[in-house]
Amino acid sequence: MPDAVIYADGEGIIQFWNYGAERIFGYAEREALGQSLDIIVPENLRQRHWMGYQKTMRTGETRYGASDLLAVPAIGKDGTRISVEFTILPFHDDAGRMVGIAAVLRDVTRRFEEMKQLRTEISALKKASGASQ
Repeated sequence: MPDAVIYADGEGIIQFWNYGAERIFGYAEREALGQSLDIIVPENLRQRHWMGYQKTMRTGETRYGASDLLAVPAIGKDGTRISVEFTILPFHDDAGRMVGIAAVLRDVTRRFEEMKQLRTEISALKKASGASQ
């Protein structure tokens, strides 16, 4: 599977890491298992990430719907910032309590950069056409 599949327990410790995750983030499975999700969450976003994660684990509710595709920056092993889109799947025990969250993630860095470049070019064209009138 080319997409990353990651499962983290209630404490945010990685328990499952597939080859897609290795390819996208650069960590081998043996390096990622047992580590905090902090290895892929940019430092400046960690507080917000953990507030949401802990609330979801505590309440069993997320602000995202089952079909929502989320887009966020992430970080690879080499420190490179990447753009990912992902969906989440909460895991519950037999009593209905949250026990962890799985995510399927896709690297969309190239598309994100292309869209950013197109926006810049469109903005420049608009300014140029406005200046010539």
